[in-house]
Amino acid sequence: MPPLLRPREPATVTLAPRTATVAAECDVLVVGGGPAGLGAAIGAADAGADVILVERHAFLGGNATAALVMPLMSFHTQRGPATPGSASELMPHDHGPGDPVVQGVLKRLLDRLEEAGGSLRPSPQTGYVVPFDPEIFKLVALDLLDDAGVRVLLYAFASGVVGAPRPDGVVLETKSGPIVVMARAIVDATGDGDVAALAGAPFEIGRASDSLVQPMTLMFRMVEFERNAFAAYRQAHPDQWRGVHGLWDLVREASAAGELALAREDILFFGTPHERELSVNSTRVTGGLGTSVWDLTAAEWQSRRQMKQIVAFLRKYVPGFERSYLAQSGVTIGVRETRRITGEYQLTAEDILGARKAEDVIARGTYPLDIHNPTGKGTVLMRLPDGGSYDIPLRCLLPQRLDRLAVAGRCISGTHEAHSSYRVMPIAMATGQAAGVCAALAARAGKAVRDVPPGDVQTELRRQGALI
Repeated sequence: MPPLLRPREPATVTLAPRTATVAAECDVLVVGGGPAGLGAAIGAADAGADVILVERHAFLGGNATAALVMPLMSFHTQRGPATPGSASELMPHDHGPGDPVVQGVLKRLLDRLEEAGGSLRPSPQTGYVVPFDPEIFKLVALDLLDDAGVRVLLYAFASGVVGAPRPDGVVLETKSGPIVVMARAIVDATGDGDVAALAGAPFEIGRASDSLVQPMTLMFRMVEFERNAFAAYRQAHPDQWRGVHGLWDLVREASAAGELALAREDILFFGTPHERELSVNSTRVTGGLGTSVWDLTAAEWQSRRQMKQIVAFLRKYVPGFERSYLAQSGVTIGVRETRRITGEYQLTAEDILGARKAEDVIARGTYPLDIHNPTGKGTVLMRLPDGGSYDIPLRCLLPQRLDRLAVAGRCISGTHEAHSSYRVMPIAMATGQAAGVCAALAARAGKAVRDVPPGDVQTELRRQGALI
């Protein structure tokens, strides 16, 4: 490990008081421009709210674009054995035809992506995932927000709240100095639950036994891949590739030769809308937390060294990759798990595997429990029953102790195990749309977000085309 900056012995300095410019006011402020934030902003605007969305990057899309988390995972009911297994034995997209359980804003996004040539339609050929082009995703996201009339501020990082525990504004760090956006209701779509935590919401991190979280992954794109040559290899070695996982023997060979050192046992990659391109999801950094600047720095260092090894491995060992090269890596490492804000209800693994229903349902999911080992190799996947889906209650979006704020995306209320399912982007967009609708109705009525009747949220979501 290089001499990376680490925290020194505890010491503090007193910073000078400062003032911030009140830049704007709105009905609903959405913090975070990833899938959950896009769903929230469009859902709130469609419900009649004046909406502002703020994003820390220079572009929209969150993990879909900044971290190159490609593709969008399946949001369809599954056909196949509902049993636990390893990733090499049981892939979530190795299933027969099923029904979608997420639509609404997600459908608008997918329709636009496909029209622009930026995605493939989910089908048996794609394994019911949605391969997409991240650059076209950025453009489509802008168009969707423009159409909805959402005001956007980029390069703005949330660092504080105004008025906790009844927050009515968020402090944003910008190149123009600190600014504040005031709002009647707020949606935290940061992924990490940053705004909710700053406002005093309780939260949990990691698994119950030791607080360890799922590992981080730097994803990257490789081009000039020869599909026919790789297909011939697969046909000659059917034991080496199942779904989108494999190359176990080659990984062991390269590891024994000292050419590959990974905290995982196989290679995982996905196709994209481009014939000669792949999205590679094979780096794994354990023991770090995505809310620590120290851990993030170390994770970027480790994952990029792993990426270099993987590229060399693919080019040397795997037919079809001989002339391929690295085209792009994520702007940031992909973070699977950090804070889970404690809400009025906590979704559990039993809820998911039992396909349980809820009276205050505002979104549905079908994705398996997908737990990447927090300490090293191994991934556990556990499917829902055939044709089953689980409900996500509105209560999971409502933090305890807070009145004017809803959460959306992977930071909603659930256990470590349940989080491994609802963290995927289609479900994040669905919970975002619901949070946005709830916030818009609260702003309109002048009441706390938690006081909005679930039936009113459900009625508006159905009007917007959501499936609940």
